Amino acid sequence: MSLIATARSVPGTLRQEVLIDGRHRLTTDQPVELGGDGSGPAPHELFPAAMAACVASTLSLYARTKEWDLGEIIVDVDYDQRATPRRLHVAVSFGAELAPEQLARLEKVAAACPIRRSIDAGFEFAESFDCRQLAA
Repeated sequence: MSLIATARSVPGTLRQEVLIDGRHRLTTDQPVELGGDGSGPAPHELFPAAMAACVASTLSLYARTKEWDLGEIIVDVDYDQRATPRRLHVAVSFGAELAPEQLARLEKVAAACPIRRSIDAGFEFAESFDCRQLAA
């Protein structure tokens, strides 16, 4: 199963209206210093946000199956986009007291979030470019 995201530029701006799998909409923009108006996150800012949300969701789902109370889950992702290779530092904290065995298991679960697995597996790019008239 594949996921489809479509970005349509907003003429005269650096904003993009993004439709994800035909169900969810979001807007990206560039910061003012790059000529945008900062009305939304820049596309590269979505990457660490997606990683943080993926880890938090994966942990929540796992805890639900184990009936573990994790309390509030906070996932901070520090993405160094200038490093080669790129670096992600993921810090997870829980609002509940957990046993060391639980923490060790949750660390493995977090590393198995779908975005992390995608990064670890690597990517292959296939691209096409064409010119076409778009409906107004």
